Amino acid sequence: MAEQKTKRYLEMQLDELKTEYGEEADQSTTTSKDNKNEKNAKIAEIYEDCWEYEEDLAGFEAELEIVKANDLNEIAQALIEAFPGEERDYAQELQTVVQNTWINLVEVEQSHPQEQLDLIRSTSFCELVDKFNTAFSDYKGDFKAEVREALIKRWEMLISIKKAHIKEELAEIKTMGLKPNYVKRIYKQYHNID
Repeated sequence: MAEQKTKRYLEMQLDELKTEYGEEADQSTTTSKDNKNEKNAKIAEIYEDCWEYEEDLAGFEAELEIVKANDLNEIAQALIEAFPGEERDYAQELQTVVQNTWINLVEVEQSHPQEQLDLIRSTSFCELVDKFNTAFSDYKGDFKAEVREALIKRWEMLISIKKAHIKEELAEIKTMGLKPNYVKRIYKQYHNID
């Protein structure tokens, strides 16, 4: 239905050009192949954001698997090896997640002492577990498990956000009267993606 409307609209534009500029306009208009490429470009553009969200989602899911599968001291290096093209400082990201978790535990929930947060702030992520266990040998909780849980929650939140963005994009595509699978297929064809 949308194709028929688009085709009819293009025919009307062509008729207007012929009327305004005479028969020469017929020769100067683009071919049907060019029209199809132009149409595919517009359809592909609709899916651009969704494609980026899908790529981000796949990346976050792969990162989460690495976070779950590796020892805490090895997570940063495993992420660097798995994603060599990324320009992210994974050790700093991991450190920030743990630090923000402890800021919440110390300042908001007031369930942990300030000394723990101070140690976390002054220690690199790779050394964190060993230094924490040495400094707080009487700690009743399982620091390693709490850190892993904080990291997992962070990646699960990122995944959830990306899924919500994808859902919104697909809903928007549907409101345009298009099928998301069709638009995705056109996007992949237009960009030569297998």
